[in-house]
Amino acid sequence: MTFPHLPPHVADLRERTRRFVREVVVDAEPAPGERLDRATRDRLQSAAKEAGVFAPLVPTEFGGQGLPIEHWSPILQEAGYSPVGPVALNCMAPDEGNMHMLEQIATEEQKKRYLAPLAAGEVRSCFGMTEPHPGAGSDPAALRTKAVRADGGWIIDGHKRFTSGAVGAAFCIVMARTPAVDGSPEGATMFLVDMTNPGLRGGEAIHTVDRSIDGGHPHLYIENCFVPDDAVLGEVGLGFRYAQVRLGPARLTHCMRWLGLARRAHDIALDRAGKRELFGGTIDSLGLAQHLIAESVIDIETSDAIITKTAALLQSDPKAGSAMSSVAKVHCSEAIFRVIDRAIQICGGDGVSDGLPLAQFLNEVRPFRIYDGSNETHRWAIARRASAGRGAAVRAGESYQGDAVVGRDGGA
Repeated sequence: MTFPHLPPHVADLRERTRRFVREVVVDAEPAPGERLDRATRDRLQSAAKEAGVFAPLVPTEFGGQGLPIEHWSPILQEAGYSPVGPVALNCMAPDEGNMHMLEQIATEEQKKRYLAPLAAGEVRSCFGMTEPHPGAGSDPAALRTKAVRADGGWIIDGHKRFTSGAVGAAFCIVMARTPAVDGSPEGATMFLVDMTNPGLRGGEAIHTVDRSIDGGHPHLYIENCFVPDDAVLGEVGLGFRYAQVRLGPARLTHCMRWLGLARRAHDIALDRAGKRELFGGTIDSLGLAQHLIAESVIDIETSDAIITKTAALLQSDPKAGSAMSSVAKVHCSEAIFRVIDRAIQICGGDGVSDGLPLAQFLNEVRPFRIYDGSNETHRWAIARRASAGRGAAVRAGESYQGDAVVGRDGGA
């Protein structure tokens, strides 16, 4: 993994992150299929603070490294070399995305109350968007949770599911539909809701194959939940707009972290293929294995390139960057899965055992094709944008290219 054009301070942080994850975090990983326990999490986060690698994306005023988005990828890939590396460095979903959004749109008082302890690793958070059918899932417009005005605040009612990180979280950012009030448009609004609020109740656990997100993915029941006016995050009615502040970068940071894990899987496969002998030579001397290795290198490098382009766009043109993050999410989630799957194949029976971590790596990355919007939904959006963009270009004067030429000399 080489990043030749990093500023010296970022290159130094990357190297220190690399050493910390490989020398400290990897040895503390839970067994495949198990979750990281709280004591180990706290110990790793304390060690990350001592090593000066904690909270790389968080602004310096809140104790982080303050990296701009164009330099996130080298650091998060190093963190993601272990599935619990991002937890140790406090740059794991959903907290990382919530911290980014709070830094962008929260009031100063909200930052002190919610962002500061979250950035310090003292608490965890969750994001309440997904709902049971027919509520919001891949289609945010189907949002059914509602909030109505009350004396001094709002009353929220709804039902969320797949609320990642909710068990043990200190607060939830709840998305609810709100009517047009006090000059604000009808739409969706984000609310900061303490998990101790009597109107918010944790429900059934949803057991999934991934283990790296602390707090699971449970149901949340929101019933006659009163929150004061200062619980509104941003402005009333603009929740969907703010969601893009969170979701575009959050999709991309998933790509960065999981690409780091794909590199770990590829290293395991290369080590195995370079030592194990089969049919008179090492595995990596066989054409079939070489094909698998080469395909994984191609998937890793193309993923790295598209992440870099998307990060630059998110910095210079957030709207274009958000659109490009859909392309990155689809490509990377599928390419990363292929890399880990090939590593399993190269390692044979051990690859599907718990003697190596590869099978659990595959479990960690498989849900990414569903989380943050299914790949099918993103493909639909990508195609719509492509068709609309080309149609606009033709209407603006570009020549139409779609007609076949009839009677061209030499034609059939």
